Amino acid sequence: MLITNSAKGHLIALMTVIIWGITYISTKLLLDDFKPIEILFFRFLLGYITLWILYPHRLPWQGFKQELLFIGAGFCGITCYFLCENIALTYTTASNVGVITCLAPIFTAILAILFLKKEVPSTSFYLGCLCAMMGIGLISFNGAVVLSLNPIGDLLAVLATFFWASYSILTKIGSGYVDNIFQLTRRFFFYGLMFMLPLFPIFDFQWHFSRFADPKNLFNLIFLGIGASAICFASWNYAVKLVGAVKISLYIYLIPIITIITAVLILGEKFTWLAALGTLLTLCGLLLSEGKFVILKQIIFHKKSVIHKKVK
Repeated sequence: MLITNSAKGHLIALMTVIIWGITYISTKLLLDDFKPIEILFFRFLLGYITLWILYPHRLPWQGFKQELLFIGAGFCGITCYFLCENIALTYTTASNVGVITCLAPIFTAILAILFLKKEVPSTSFYLGCLCAMMGIGLISFNGAVVLSLNPIGDLLAVLATFFWASYSILTKIGSGYVDNIFQLTRRFFFYGLMFMLPLFPIFDFQWHFSRFADPKNLFNLIFLGIGASAICFASWNYAVKLVGAVKISLYIYLIPIITIITAVLILGEKFTWLAALGTLLTLCGLLLSEGKFVILKQIIFHKKSVIHKKVK
């Protein structure tokens, strides 16, 4: 039985978000033996090498203006975003970070209005923002009061979403200069790695290669560096090409759900009714702010109409 391009695209997108959803758990496990900066550096060094293997063609200097955009993207999206995320995981649960970092599309939309001169969004966008913020508030309150977690972790996760939103805007502008996504992402990785180097003495970076002898550490670093960092972005872009950006974007909202399930099963994290309510509010707010409810409704009714025609 032949698989259609559409079915293949949906399957690839699902596998990609499953990997992305597990990254928080993988990082949390590595924090037993590695500092946040160490995980970050080894992960993206491995990803950078993998991208060279996948596409061994050098990207020439693009000019000062273009390279400045790439530098900003590497600083915001690689160094700052993942460092904040990794440090956040030392203070709070993987479930909390997984849900909170999903706020990135809202902050991206706000920055797009400010810097890309996008149209002012509808009322539903602001209602969605309010709903999502209320959800994050409940999640943070649950962590601080019920689970006795340090709210610094949740605040760092929110800060990480600002950096990712900045990265998204810079990437959108910078992608117009470079056609090959492997070369562009590799350039981002390079600048991100360069910005990590001055942080080594501040965060007491240690090499200690003996830690890689532990199969758990080795597997998780390979999973993060090759799977989540180097391969997943390519598989996601391929899924978008097969199905379309609008339909595929809905899979992004599965990430926090996958993170929560795996965190409970693998890490034994507690997931209370308050956290569940906060997660539901956050996801509903995100869907509302981006108009995804309408898109989801259209997709569902389209599939029903297709099935109805086949039955006839």
